This record gives sequence, structure tokens and C-alpha cells, in this order.
Amino acid sequence: MSTDHGINTIGVIGSGQMGGGIAQVGAVSGFSVVVFDQSTDALAKCQALHDKLLARAVEKERMTADEATAAKDRMTYVSDLNYLSDSDIVIEAIIENADIKKDLFSKLAEKFTGNQIIASNTSSISITDLATSVGDAADRFIGMHFFNPVPVMKLVEVINGLATRQETTDRVLALSTAMGKVAVPANDRAGFVSNRILMPMINEAFYTWMEGVAQPEHIDEIMKLGMAHPMGPLRLADFIGLDTCEHIMEVLAEGLNNPRYRACPLLKQLVTAGRLGNKTGHGVFDYSK
Repeated sequence: MSTDHGINTIGVIGSGQMGGGIAQVGAVSGFSVVVFDQSTDALAKCQALHDKLLARAVEKERMTADEATAAKDRMTYVSDLNYLSDSDIVIEAIIENADIKKDLFSKLAEKFTGNQIIASNTSSISITDLATSVGDAADRFIGMHFFNPVPVMKLVEVINGLATRQETTDRVLALSTAMGKVAVPANDRAGFVSNRILMPMINEAFYTWMEGVAQPEHIDEIMKLGMAHPMGPLRLADFIGLDTCEHIMEVLAEGLNNPRYRACPLLKQLVTAGRLGNKTGHGVFDYSK
């Protein structure tokens, strides 16, 4: 597939929920996709999930069997970074840790010395800060924040770093459109727009629970019925992962130099106890049953 964005092959680093979703959308949109993960077990799970989701799409008549087969054929799963060398853009979707991301990006910058774009799916970390790890490639570095679940959610937050050149931005905006997404720009401040607004609301819901204003199910019901939210803030926190919510609040507190963004003590306590939400079967709510 070749359009004005000049991108034919998308590399995706990380085969988890976000990376797998980005890869699926890319392949369904007609791009060749290379999915990288250090873990071959994670790659196998990712491939099996893609097979399942595409089969379900055929069952629900959202695509034909031939289209599903073609999308699967466009995806390659690798555990060696060198196989990403032919990618026109690489989208990172790994753990939300600046140091780990920077280590990865420095390796990518050494491999990609042409016109390849290096993008991060970070939900909160400064793009300018992450770009310090790529040297002269900083003008080809950008934030491309997808939303979960990626095949369903239309938005991509596009964030320029201080050194990102306009050509990079234009190509990413065009790519997002080609992937069926709506790309909306945001400036490079901690949390960007989405998490700058969403996470303090979730954090306040934890304070509301901690201070005994209402029980979790009632907090969520009030926000769903009163604000027309499809999911209450505490249920959403479980879906996102309480550890992720805590981490983003700390990024906001540090990045904006304001203690009012510190994570609620009850949120921190649940994380300490290992109650992280859906992924552990218990967070605010108990999913073990």
C-alpha cells in the first residue's frame, strides 16, 4: 500500500494489548506489519488472538473470509529487532517506563538512519524527553497515542516533540487516516490532553471512595447516568490497570511540578496489594467469579 505518507510497512514493538491492536488495525487497513516482541510466548498469544478476533469479525459479517485471510497474511511475528529494518515507521507499545523506552529508542536510532519514523504510543511521557535518546533522529520522532481497544477506538493523539519536523507530522497524520483513525494534535505536556483530564478524574473517584462519600458501584452509577459516561471511572481504572493509573498520576505530578496530581493513597494501597484490576482478577471490583 503506497499513499502520500510513503509508508508501506509498519513495525510494531510490543505484542500486548496495545501493540497487538495497532498491528491488527494496520494489517486490516492494508499495510504490511511486523510485530516484534522479545518473548516468543507473547508473540504466539498475540497471533492466536489476531486469529480469533479476525474470525469473529467474519462471523459478524464485518469483513469477508478472504479479507481476514489477507490481513493475517500481512502480519509477521518476530523476536529479532533486525527484522524491523525494512519498516517505514516503527511504533513502540511497550511498558510505560521512560528509561526502558529510551534504551529501546537508542537502539532503533542506530538501526534506522534513513527516513523511517520512530513513534511512541506513550500515554503520558514527554515526547521531547524520549527523543533525547535518538540523537539526530529527533526530527523523525513523534508521539502516536492510540486508545484501547485499538480496533474500536477512533482517536489517535499525535504529539510533536520540540524537534519533530513538519514532514514527520504530516506523514503520521496521513497514516492515521489511512488506518481509519481520527488524528488530533496535542502539545507535549505531561499526560497530553486525554490523560491530563481523565486521570485526575479517576484519581478523584478514588478519593471519593476513600473518604466514604459513596461506595464504588454508586460512584460509577452516578457518573454513568449523570454524565452519560459509558463506563464509571473506577470500573475504567480496573480496565486500564490500577498500576498504570498510579504511574500516570506520578508522571503528571512530576511533569507538571504540582503535588495535586499525586496518586490517591487508596489507589496506591491497592497497587501495593497486587489488586491491579482486570489483569489480576481483582482491583476495585472482584472479577474472580
